[in-house]
Amino acid sequence: MTTLSTPGPTLGVVGGGQLGRMLAEAAAPLGVDVIVLDPTPDCPAAPPAGDQIVAEFDDVDAIRELAERADVLTFEIELADQAALERIERDTGVPCHPKPSTLDLIHDKLVQKRALDDAGIPVPAFREVESPDEVADALDDLGSPAMLKARTGGYDGRGNVPVDRDTDHAAALAEVGGEGNAMVESLVEYERELSVIAVKGDGETAAFPVGENVHREQILRETVVPARTTDAVRERARDVAEDVLDVMDGRGVYGIELFEHADGSISVNEIAPRPHNSGHWTIEGAHSSQFAQHARAVLGWPLAATDLRCPTAMANLLGDGERSRDASIENVDDVLAAPGAHLHWYGKRETRPLRKMGHVTCVQTDDESGEDLLSTARALRDGVDFA
Repeated sequence: MTTLSTPGPTLGVVGGGQLGRMLAEAAAPLGVDVIVLDPTPDCPAAPPAGDQIVAEFDDVDAIRELAERADVLTFEIELADQAALERIERDTGVPCHPKPSTLDLIHDKLVQKRALDDAGIPVPAFREVESPDEVADALDDLGSPAMLKARTGGYDGRGNVPVDRDTDHAAALAEVGGEGNAMVESLVEYERELSVIAVKGDGETAAFPVGENVHREQILRETVVPARTTDAVRERARDVAEDVLDVMDGRGVYGIELFEHADGSISVNEIAPRPHNSGHWTIEGAHSSQFAQHARAVLGWPLAATDLRCPTAMANLLGDGERSRDASIENVDDVLAAPGAHLHWYGKRETRPLRKMGHVTCVQTDDESGEDLLSTARALRDGVDFA
């Protein structure tokens, strides 16, 4: 039985970005205090969190301080240092969830793909490459064009370079981090991109309804739930997500990105061992949010219901222009006045091109379809200006 006393437990979070901000907001009603560790003073998570330790993600002494002030550690960014977390967990006895070993699996896309493939989970064909000649050989094997990916360090489209037989393979390797840090993955034909926000608790698992994601320039722009596909495909996607959880080590939320193929089959694109951008819709659209579930899961508490409240669409607010500048937004009146619309601003002090600054969520208030909600979310998002 879970006993909640006052003061309640403290959750130490490595990372204080927008995910840490929303995690702290969700933890507060559960009586859970949050302390974040982040190198940016007054980071986005600082206002709702109880305190912030200003330090780098691999600062062992700072992580130790975080552990000494917390009952459980977690992370909201893959830049969290696996070795440091393992050492602190061993030295202090304060558990970390998901387990630091999961970071090792996630940090390296090649290791991740091999683990999934070994478990019989469908993934696009891939090859490790360490030289321009090996890139050419991989294209002969997997087909041309294909995607050259950085094994480590890539996110939001960074570290991914399309290549074909005429590409300067040496230059492409340099762009993704150099020889020894690359893999080639076949370009797959797919009908749509899906995601499942899955949760691994203490002896139980759960999954939110399947979302459909719209990417442009390899950055998530919108998510609509339920995904605009068949019941059979949605069920298949959830089954694959459950299989993925079996490979992951430790409790928490996992964002699982998937491809739906023309024949209705599913393959895994990538996995995030934390709350995920494609799950932000759960704050208003589901009976519990991915952030509340993550807090429950890492603490070993019972999971909440993940059912859909109503059809929902989410659109990201991305930084515009060609340069960095102080962050502020204008023309939010239409979002605030629209029935069923919800504005989330992440509190970042600087806007950069294509940086995620916030999002707009629209929930069904009448009989709007997912398509209607997606159009509304896009229109409201496009009406917001950055000053």
